[in-house]
Amino acid sequence: MIKTKYILGAFATALLMSASGAVAQECDRGTLDDRYCDVDGDLIADTPTDPSQLVDPDTLIFAYTPVEDPAVYKEVWSDFLDYMEEVTGKDVIFFPVQSNAAQIEAMRSGRLHIAGFNTGSNPLAVNCAGFSPFTIMASLDGAFGYEMEILTYPGSGIEKVEDIKGGVLAFTSPTSNSGFKAPSAILMDEFDMQAERDFEPAFSGKHDNSILGVANHDYPAASIANSVLSRMISRGVIDEGDVISIYKSQTFPTTGFGTAHNLTPELRANIEKSFFTFDWEGTSLQAEFEKSNEGQFLPMNYKDFWAVIRTIDTANGVSYACQ
Repeated sequence: MIKTKYILGAFATALLMSASGAVAQECDRGTLDDRYCDVDGDLIADTPTDPSQLVDPDTLIFAYTPVEDPAVYKEVWSDFLDYMEEVTGKDVIFFPVQSNAAQIEAMRSGRLHIAGFNTGSNPLAVNCAGFSPFTIMASLDGAFGYEMEILTYPGSGIEKVEDIKGGVLAFTSPTSNSGFKAPSAILMDEFDMQAERDFEPAFSGKHDNSILGVANHDYPAASIANSVLSRMISRGVIDEGDVISIYKSQTFPTTGFGTAHNLTPELRANIEKSFFTFDWEGTSLQAEFEKSNEGQFLPMNYKDFWAVIRTIDTANGVSYACQ
C-alpha cells in the first residue's frame, strides 16, 4: 500500500506563515496545526478570541474544488456569488484554482475566504489551513453523497477488478478520496492489490481527465467520483457507453463548503445565510448540479460527516503534516 504524507514545502510554509502572521498558541488542538486551537473538541479550528486576529475583508474570495475545468465553474457559480454579494454587502470573486494543493495553500495564507474542498482534501484543509466546513450539497429529499467507481472501456479486456493486475490504474491526485484514498484502501482490503506491486499507478490530476482518459483509451482503468461522471455524461462530454463500471463503493460525503476560521462571526453568519437561503430555481447552479441530483445546501458537521474519510486516511497511513 502506498503510504502518503501530505506536506507543504518548507519554503512555501514559511512564506504562508509570514503572510498570515500566525504563531503557535498554547491550547487544546488535537490534530490541528500549531497555529489553531480546538477547545470545544469539534475537530475544526476555533474562531479566534482575540479581535485583532479576526478578518472582515471588503472583497471575499471563493474557490470551488478543481475537479473539472475551472472556466466552466466560474459561470456555474455566478448566480450564487451574485446572491452572496447581496447578503454580505461584499464583493465576491471566483478564484479558479488549478489543484487541491493550491487551494489549501491559498486558504492557509489568508488569500481564500470561502471554499468548497473535495471530499479527500477536507481533512487536510481543516487541519492545515483552518478550514471550517458547515454544509454540503444534497438532493431535494435530503440525500447526499457519491460513490467511487472504477471504470474501464468496452474491449479493454478488463471485466473485473482483478483484471487490472499487471496493468495501469489511473488515480487523480493523492488528496482525492475517490481518486486515490478510497480505492487504495479498498483494493488492499478487498482484493489484496497494491500500487506498484500489482499494478502501475498513474495520476491524471483531475476526475474529468481520468474519465476522458478511459473514454479515449489512454488509460485502461481509472478510479473516479461518479457525481463527476454523471455531470459529464449530462453535458455530452462523453457518451454513457464510452465507459464501463467494474466496481462501485459505499456512499461518501461530497464536497464540503465552508470558510476560513478567522472571519468575524457576523461575516461568517451572513455567508452561511447565503448558502441556506439561496433559491436554486432557474439559476446557473441548478442547471449544473441537478445533473448529479443536487438542489440544496444541507447543514452538516465535519466531526460526524467526515469520520469515514478519516478512517480511510488512517488505513492508508496518511498524516496531516503541515510543515
